[in-house]
Amino acid sequence: MGALQSTLLYLILLHSCKIFAYKDQEWKKATATFAKDSEGSLVTEGACGYGDLHKASYGKHSAGLSTMLFNRGSICGACYEIRCVDHILWCVMGSPSVVVTVTDFCAPNYGLSVDYGGWCNFPREHFEMSKTAFAEIAKNKADIVPVQYRRVKCERSGGMRFTMSGGSHFYQVLISNVGVDGEVIAVKVKGSRTGWIPMARNWGQNWHCNVNFQNQPLSFEVTISSGKTLTSYNVAPAKWMFGQTFEGKQFQNE
Repeated sequence: MGALQSTLLYLILLHSCKIFAYKDQEWKKATATFAKDSEGSLVTEGACGYGDLHKASYGKHSAGLSTMLFNRGSICGACYEIRCVDHILWCVMGSPSVVVTVTDFCAPNYGLSVDYGGWCNFPREHFEMSKTAFAEIAKNKADIVPVQYRRVKCERSGGMRFTMSGGSHFYQVLISNVGVDGEVIAVKVKGSRTGWIPMARNWGQNWHCNVNFQNQPLSFEVTISSGKTLTSYNVAPAKWMFGQTFEGKQFQNE
């Protein structure tokens, strides 16, 4: 094998190692547009509750999903690999793919048809991508392009993040930077003076319970969509405050 062939093979293998597709996950058809913003990312507030997407490390490669895919917010934090197909004018040559994180909801507009403007109307499967992510697969002059997508495992740097909010008898935590599935389906919290308390999804990846946890160190048990559970003990110290973010353990790709 020549040096050039060896290099190409290495690059292919390197790329395949970075994108962990779900077992037997086939490519599905959808469409994609991009959010016309000034920084190349989506808006800093969205239906998943992540706030500033740049601080959440999702900003440059994020997407809002149509009703058909959004699943009332439970899909927030999941990762999809997307590639532009079947459009010789707008697709980047070679059909490269890009991985995005679900950070928002693309609201339907039933005043417009699904073929012109109502891209996110039910039951259409559509991705409203960040401008930066879209530019990796298609030309920004395009209004809408046909794509293929598949669910992939999320690669994250550092541990899961827990952001505190609420009040004295209403406690809420935003969970972000979740690896592997990215999609949290159950959360439990434990203070130093309580047992494990199940939390309910409030919206997006915000979880809540009606308990006063002030002046208690907090531990979290997080379950993702594949059924894996990870416990982070004493993530927040006893003197934690609302608005603070703390880092716990991280799910690992296998």
